[in-house]
Amino acid sequence: MAMTLRLNDDDNAKLREVAEREGRSMHEIAVTALREYFARHEEFRANQVRRFLAEDAELLELLSR
Repeated sequence: MAMTLRLNDDDNAKLREVAEREGRSMHEIAVTALREYFARHEEFRANQVRRFLAEDAELLELLSR
């Protein structure tokens, strides 16, 4: 599904500058940035769940009874 990304003038100019400097399209840079964000977010969530399970293992054990 297609989507229109609306950026303010400053962000658009920065994106264009980076695209020109790296020889990539603005679209490619935006997609890459989103994928990196999603990966970091997923990793953060997974780390939070692992921390919760480790720190609250005793409480979880009590609740499971």
